[in-house]
Amino acid sequence: MKLISEENFNDIEYLTEDLGEGKKTNLYITGVFMEGDKKNRNGRIYPSAILESQMNTYNRDFISKKRSLGELNHPSGPTINLDKVSHMITEMKRDGSNFIGKAKILETPMGNIARNLIESGAALGVSTRGLGTLKASGGAQVVQEDFVLNTVDIVAQPSAHGAWVNGIMENVEWVYDPTSGEVTKVTQVAEEIKEEFQKKSPSEEEILESFERYLDAMRG
Repeated sequence: MKLISEENFNDIEYLTEDLGEGKKTNLYITGVFMEGDKKNRNGRIYPSAILESQMNTYNRDFISKKRSLGELNHPSGPTINLDKVSHMITEMKRDGSNFIGKAKILETPMGNIARNLIESGAALGVSTRGLGTLKASGGAQVVQEDFVLNTVDIVAQPSAHGAWVNGIMENVEWVYDPTSGEVTKVTQVAEEIKEEFQKKSPSEEEILESFERYLDAMRG
């Protein structure tokens, strides 16, 4: 299975909840967290029936048990890193082919960063993170029934080389054990490339060299 992520920068709103005098105001983000049945800008189609099934599972196993945590920015894998958690998803429901979510910004280091960005006027988006396989059909990559929704993260618009790194990370192979819920990464090369790119902005030559190194690793 592959790590699959999608950015959405449309219809995200910020809500506040006044807790009374002398208390800190709760901050929420809400909007379309997932879109079904149409080709997105990454060339993928998520059938609404699959998204609804995963939404129901996520509501039952995570939201209802207050385990529905998300991070500020995408990590390199499907595991939730508690030191990067910024929010907790509190609601998710279907509205036609859209899936509307609501998330509470938490008082964690990353949550406080997200809050400061929002209060300073930054335009943030949300991005689903899941595991699954894709099948080519009609000029698009269709997400298959083995798709597993891990969480929804808060993200900013990626730069050009960042988008390329995300494309690399989406093609890292993972093994998902549905019994234990554990995932195992097959290769470390993509993560090493991502760390290198975080240290400096790569040249076109360095990008090509890294891509060749990634392809060599995938060939074994």
